[in-house]
Formats: sequence, C-alpha cells, structure tokens
Amino acid sequence: MKKAAIVTGGSRGIGYATVKRLGLDGYAVAIFATGAMEKYRAGLEELTRLGIEWIYVRGSLDQSEDRARLIKETVDAFGRVDLLVNNAGVAPLERRDILEMTEESFDRVIGINTKGTMFLTQLAARQMMTQEMTGAKRGTIINVGSCSAEVSSTSRGEYCISKAGVAMLTKLYADRLAPEGILVHEVRPGVIATDMTSAVKEKYDRLMENGVFPIRRWGRPEDVADMISLLASDRVLYTTGNYIDVDGGFHIQRL
Repeated sequence: MKKAAIVTGGSRGIGYATVKRLGLDGYAVAIFATGAMEKYRAGLEELTRLGIEWIYVRGSLDQSEDRARLIKETVDAFGRVDLLVNNAGVAPLERRDILEMTEESFDRVIGINTKGTMFLTQLAARQMMTQEMTGAKRGTIINVGSCSAEVSSTSRGEYCISKAGVAMLTKLYADRLAPEGILVHEVRPGVIATDMTSAVKEKYDRLMENGVFPIRRWGRPEDVADMISLLASDRVLYTTGNYIDVDGGFHIQRL
C-alpha cells in the first residue's frame, strides 16, 4: 500500500515544494490549505502530470472541525496517515513593536501556528497509532518551525513566541510517541523566498550582501522540502525530538 502524507499549507511556497517532493518520493498527499482549489489549479495540474496522487482539503488550521475533517478525508482517500508535515503558519498581519502588539494579533498567530499544530498532531498521532507498522516505523511527524524560535524580532513577537511553542511541541510529541514507533522532527527554515518574506526582500538582500548569512543566497522552498524528504525516509531512524536548521548557516555565532 502506498504511504500517505498530509502537508498543511501545501498550496504554495515551502508547502507546495514539499508536496511535490513527497509525491515524487512515492507518497499520496493530502494538501490542506485555506484558499479555493481553483486558485492553485496550475500547480495542482503539475502534480497530476508528474503522476502524483493527491487530494485537496480546504480549511483553516485554527478550526477544530476542519482539523478533524482533514484526517477523515485523508483516511477515506488513502486508507492511512503515515506522515504529517505541519507546515502551515502565518505571520502577523501588521508588524508592530512588542509594546504595541494587540491581543487579536497574538491570538490569531498562536491559534494557527501553535494551537492548530498541537491539536492536528494529536489527531494524526492517534490515527497513526491504530495502524500497523510499515517498515521501520509507524509514522513520522515533521514540524516546520523557524529560526525565529531562537532569534528575537521585536516587531513580530507573536510569531517568535508561536514558533518557540512549536519547538516544545516537537520535544513533547517526540517523547510521548517514540514508544509507539512514531518519530518527530523539526525543520527550522531561515530566510526562504516565499510570499511571507517578499514584503521584506530589500532588508534581507542587504543582510546577505553584508555577509550575515554564510551561504550568501536566499533559501529556496526546495531546500526545506529536501530536508523534510530525508527526515521522512527510513534513513533517519535513531533520532527524534531534534531540529535541523535550513538557514544558510545563519545560526552560526561569529566574532
């Protein structure tokens, strides 16, 4: 039986690159996104041309009924869930100094990035635990975190806090699920060329020109997708609860 993956935020950016990579790896993929499927028709047609089996589930990660429906529709279509990639996330609608942050903005970002990830993972893990082992493990959960879990950005504190929460979720679920044969990993992208970073392109261009990033280029969604592919494979079987930076070396402290 073909393995099945769920990729949240799978319609564009890192999520779409991950869907494509996993599909080429042999997974059937459930794409979860907030937008109408017609908006992403060209990308979805490309998946079909590549022979990738997929379904599109529209919903919002902060809605419990949408999370439950995602699991149900995936199991109905593919019979199982072998891999969950928690990629969906939002930035603040408006960057504000932490002293000016609103509760509404905080609740929105935490509700999607952290709470949504927490409870979708809970549902996916429960489903995985009902399934027989396939190969060396019962399932894999990969959280797409951020360098912002460690790096302070006082103009978008709610995002940093939300991703620090995802880092702890990685550890908690790794601890709880290891005895069940389910491994949990976190990938921490740095500056990746996506819609989320397009608004601050000039800022990051200058940082790259000044050598802040040892690898002096923008990260590509495919860079992150390739790491997710590796962690999802049977080549990584004796580690769980860890994170890997995909950030061009940005995490290296230098004098």
